[in-house]
Amino acid sequence: MKLAFIGTGYVGLVSATAFAEMGNDVTCVDVDQTKVDKLSQGKLTIYEPGLDELFVRSIREGRLHFTTKLVEAVDKSTIIFLTLPTPPQEDGSADLSYVMGVTHQLAAMMVNSYKVIVTKSTVPVGTADKIRAALESHNLKAGHHFDVVSNPEFLREGSAIQDFMKPERVVIGTRNPAAAELMRHLYEPFVRNGNPIIVMDERSAELVKYASNGFLAMKISFINEIANLCEAVGADVERVRLGMGKDSRIGTQFLYAGLGYGGSCFPKDVQALARTSKEFDYDFQILNAVMDVNQKQRENMLAKIIGRFGDLNGKQFGIWGLSFKPNTDDVREAPALWLIEQLVTRGAKVVAYDPEGLENALKTLKVEIKWSSDRNEVLPESDALIVCTEWNEFRNPDWNIVKNSLKTPIIFDGRNLYDPHFVAGLGFEYHSIGRQYIEPKKVENVPFYKIAV
Repeated sequence: MKLAFIGTGYVGLVSATAFAEMGNDVTCVDVDQTKVDKLSQGKLTIYEPGLDELFVRSIREGRLHFTTKLVEAVDKSTIIFLTLPTPPQEDGSADLSYVMGVTHQLAAMMVNSYKVIVTKSTVPVGTADKIRAALESHNLKAGHHFDVVSNPEFLREGSAIQDFMKPERVVIGTRNPAAAELMRHLYEPFVRNGNPIIVMDERSAELVKYASNGFLAMKISFINEIANLCEAVGADVERVRLGMGKDSRIGTQFLYAGLGYGGSCFPKDVQALARTSKEFDYDFQILNAVMDVNQKQRENMLAKIIGRFGDLNGKQFGIWGLSFKPNTDDVREAPALWLIEQLVTRGAKVVAYDPEGLENALKTLKVEIKWSSDRNEVLPESDALIVCTEWNEFRNPDWNIVKNSLKTPIIFDGRNLYDPHFVAGLGFEYHSIGRQYIEPKKVENVPFYKIAV
């Protein structure tokens, strides 16, 4: 099939590449000529594990193309995916200016053949109706020249290829059986394992994505509240989490205590869902609490650091992890960046490392920091190490290097990566989330197998 993708951000590139991998002829459109040139040369503009191999192969075999000419892509395509930014506005609502702007451009290009306009971006409930009305205002008749379909994405950064190639479900929002059948045919190669393609009305499909992300964000905030209670009553959140997660009705995913959620989806989508509720005069109390708890969780870590050191002026902190989660270079709404800005504002110095997110972090941060391309180089002269992202390479470091490099052997672990007894046995002062503090033992360079845990 011939497809067009308008917008070459994260969702657009992953989705376009996956469809091209399945043999479709895909044309991607972007207004940035420099970006288009780079992509056409086989150079990715995002980091996503496993994407590069499929991307390069699809370009080499002539199934994936890039252009700045919208009309060129529209003329040759039957299905047009809108994968445009929908950033939050000051009131939390999604900004639809990019989506609606392109919609009006499309109207003048859709006069000769039937087109299906698909919203792949996460958009508020009622967006499909707005797009349809905008197109009809250009004297196009729905059902004859076009259909508008909602097709939300459920991609997790860091495992997006797996999510797209083997989706747990595909949601298609349309009231036109012909459009539903066309979309079903497009997605059938991805669900050969029997997972469902679910067809529903457009508004329900639009709400599915927000409801899903809102629920997952709620799980994160809930376990963080349990972690805070664990600290108060003397329990261990890791043991509580395991006990809860073995209940099949609950499960272990998104049930990890930490610094709270970040990224391009959860913060934006939770805000947008709350705003939509407000527009319809509904007080979504749980969702508002989720956002409050998420912000409080970052503040709790800052309070622990201040509680330990008091005045932060002149102190130096080594930071491991800047991206909002591992296996991505995305630093949008990353807890690490908020924490760094708070530390620097209070007079502290920061030296940071991240395997993939460093460049984006330096562009985003509003304060000056030092950085390194080596995780161990952030340790010397630092009064403590702060772990903000659970990259695998942080899970089993050379503990002798860490201890001997730090000015004082103190770790603030925002992701509960380490066993408190183990690191205390190494002589570290170790502060984690939802677990009881254990006094460090007085040891120097003792082999791990001789440490009593």
